[in-house]
Amino acid sequence: MQRRAPDPDDPTNLMKEDGVSVCSQMWIENFREPDRIVTNLTSYIRRFELWVLAYQKVYADETGTYIPRSAIQKSALEDLLALRNAVLDDRFKWGARLQFFIKSPRDKTDYESLSKRKIKAILTTTQPAPFQDKIVQEVLFMILEPIYESRFSQKSYAFRPGRNAHTVLRVIRRNFAGYLWYIKGDLSTVLDGMKVGLVINALMRDVRDKKVIDLVKSALVTPVITSQVDEGEKKKKTKRKYQKKKVLAEDEPKPDPYWLESFFGFAPEEAEKLPKWGHCGILSPLLANICLDELDRWMERKIKEFYRPSKSDVIWNSPEGEAEQGNTSWPEFVPTSGPDKTRKMDYVRYGGHILIGIRGPRADAATLRKQLMEFVDQRYMLKLDNESLPIEHITKGIMFLDHVLCRRVVYPTLRYTATGGKIISEKGVGTLLSVTASLKQCIKQFRKLNFLKGDRDPDPQPCFRMFHATQAHTNAQMNKFLLAMVEWYRYADNRKKIVNFCSYIIRGSLAKLYAAKYKLRSRAKVYKIGARNLGRPLKEKKGQSPDYQNLLRMGLVESIDGLLFTRMSLVPEADYTPFPGNWRPDHEKALIEYIRLDDPKTLEEQRSCIREQGLVSPQDYVSMLVWNYKRNAIAMDQLSLVKSGGSNIQNDQQLLSSSNHENYEDKIKEEEESEGLHVARI
Repeated sequence: MQRRAPDPDDPTNLMKEDGVSVCSQMWIENFREPDRIVTNLTSYIRRFELWVLAYQKVYADETGTYIPRSAIQKSALEDLLALRNAVLDDRFKWGARLQFFIKSPRDKTDYESLSKRKIKAILTTTQPAPFQDKIVQEVLFMILEPIYESRFSQKSYAFRPGRNAHTVLRVIRRNFAGYLWYIKGDLSTVLDGMKVGLVINALMRDVRDKKVIDLVKSALVTPVITSQVDEGEKKKKTKRKYQKKKVLAEDEPKPDPYWLESFFGFAPEEAEKLPKWGHCGILSPLLANICLDELDRWMERKIKEFYRPSKSDVIWNSPEGEAEQGNTSWPEFVPTSGPDKTRKMDYVRYGGHILIGIRGPRADAATLRKQLMEFVDQRYMLKLDNESLPIEHITKGIMFLDHVLCRRVVYPTLRYTATGGKIISEKGVGTLLSVTASLKQCIKQFRKLNFLKGDRDPDPQPCFRMFHATQAHTNAQMNKFLLAMVEWYRYADNRKKIVNFCSYIIRGSLAKLYAAKYKLRSRAKVYKIGARNLGRPLKEKKGQSPDYQNLLRMGLVESIDGLLFTRMSLVPEADYTPFPGNWRPDHEKALIEYIRLDDPKTLEEQRSCIREQGLVSPQDYVSMLVWNYKRNAIAMDQLSLVKSGGSNIQNDQQLLSSSNHENYEDKIKEEEESEGLHVARI
């Protein structure tokens, strides 16, 4: 009986491997050879496992629930296969409104039976990105991200895995100590959009696959249909007094909770703008980093050219120069005395915002600014002036990511050993780089969220968004918000002060809310009943209900958690954990370590090192046991070898090294005893 051949059109037969393992292999290949030009990416587009993985991701974003591969319906897999074939055959069009290869699981519309009016409304009004477009974007993102993450500069930190604003602040604290002049640049207009030719040229520096380039180009070129709401419709909406509350379906994703929405409102200026280019979707931040990577490389070359060590600087006079920046025991301390100083420069980029620190005369900063303006004009067609690239001194305070960089003068006692072994103590003068959270920006963000009014004497305002929520739910939401704020200001020197201020605003806002809700007239009355942390129930009336503690013990009421950080002593200290100079994210460390261990040279080096030290590797020892067992047909209990200790070591070694040559046994008996003792201890 002949076996039936597998159907090539059956999508289940195309899933030969897990999509995650395919992605892992792509990351390993690109980190193993980061400088190679990639030519054949169409083979990865053909891999159906990547399309299934992309479907799972987009499905989770659409519905809020993750679907395992085994739970995907066959009809959905067939539609997904049709979408893949359409992309390979150049039949896929970005921004389709009526004809889809695969529809969203939430889309129940029958497009064939729509009226002309509804079809016209779909074609002419703003619509969310189609489900199939998101899948194609996800596949392209999974293919392109490992290629460029292995090539990107270590000076960029936005829109990249394992890097965030905290990483930038820690890098600034470690590497920018001692810099007097700062250039702060705003290139965020690049994130609004660039010419298609510039994006494609930047993409083709490392990728030469026609299919991928054409897909990205068509996504950039295809116009996005947007429509503005008429004034008549606006008036109708404003006239409507009551709007029925929408009941979410079971498979519909839930909106962000109030605390998370409030925390997103605290996003600093540098992190507010997210690039959205054409139909690229999640590819837009990656394409923006690809375009701006040329600026990062140019700045790295300028940093090397600018570096001039000085013998009078005791910290930066190492021959490596850039390899070790600053004193490892106290990296923030920089001596300010001495006529001749080391010329140094450093640079970080977060999205479209750059920060350059310069140790040297102001003329060097002006020269660098002029060169930077010429480079940006030549590469990105962006005209910058002196106002968009200001040069500021450290004494004025440099604002970056809602943190202020300033310096504090300190007078530490320096002890060193002079000639003859005499220990000399001298009082030195130096500076510490201080990274403090901006209280002014914090007040501005709270005012934007309607939590307070006033600048000099901020007055909390009632949080009426939580008027219909219970006291327990409101306190829980605000506690999550405060915990997020504590984490956001983790590396600020004034962490305790700024978090205590946030707690004061939140506590005052809730006190006013509860005073209005429970008709208690004033905040003082609320604090008297609900305590300082508002942890006691406010609507309890004496004589009409049992005590709150008894109800809580019986499980008849909800437990109310008091607000956190009501006192400054409860706020944790700033995190001063040392930041390594050659820092990399954990996933990149794991990749580099895996590639190093997978290299045959590493294995050979380890074996030679073991031989030189006279040790026996576990693999060699196991193979020796197996070989002697097969040869002598005697089973050896390894546990007895460990437990027996020194009394049975000689007998076991004789069994392991049994041979017909007795003279050879006598010669190596002492060596085997030491090796057997070492193995037995292991």
